[in-house]
Amino acid sequence: MARLLALLLLVGCATTEAPRHSIEGRAGTTIFVTSNGWHSGIVVAKEDIPPGRIPETEDFPDALFFEFGWGDAKFYPSKDVTIGMSMNALVLPTPAVVHLVSLWTEPARYFPKAEIVPLSVNDKDLGALIDFIDGSFERAGARRVAATAPGLYADSKFYPATGSFHLLNTCNTWTGAALAAAGFEIGPPGTAQAEALMQKVRGLNDSNEPAGNQRIRP
Repeated sequence: MARLLALLLLVGCATTEAPRHSIEGRAGTTIFVTSNGWHSGIVVAKEDIPPGRIPETEDFPDALFFEFGWGDAKFYPSKDVTIGMSMNALVLPTPAVVHLVSLWTEPARYFPKAEIVPLSVNDKDLGALIDFIDGSFERAGARRVAATAPGLYADSKFYPATGSFHLLNTCNTWTGAALAAAGFEIGPPGTAQAEALMQKVRGLNDSNEPAGNQRIRP
């Protein structure tokens, strides 16, 4: 049973199915938190990323939005997941990757089966979020790092990432840390699973609103 639960936790960082939770429109500077019920990510409009920041996005010149996700370097990109691979990723700290997805349209249209929560940020907090995402790419001192593998979608790629993946530091805790960097009252504790994270994210549109940020209700 423990192995099954561990595998289910990891599969969350590699699947794309979830109940639909669509949204309409954008107002101000809006970011989006996506979840398929297991894995979560952050979506930022291309026009909201300053020139020269997150240079890996230059691999997708036709994008309108970018989704950023983070996970285990072997498990996340793999199409042939094994119990041994999943247990190793959970028990031992393992290298990580960033999954960069190029979206040609609004997140709700690109991910029609995902839950998508829009959050509005001020310029300062947006800059902090971009800094966090930019710092999640492992470039070893270079300006830009090359992709290490094709992504899960036609317009996506995997890139080396900073940090180590393990049971208490998952794709969802990375999303929580990204939101915390952007000034939201949220963080890694209690966000290892997607639903736990999304409960906090939904609350950001209600009573957990940081000063200076206006929330957009789905």
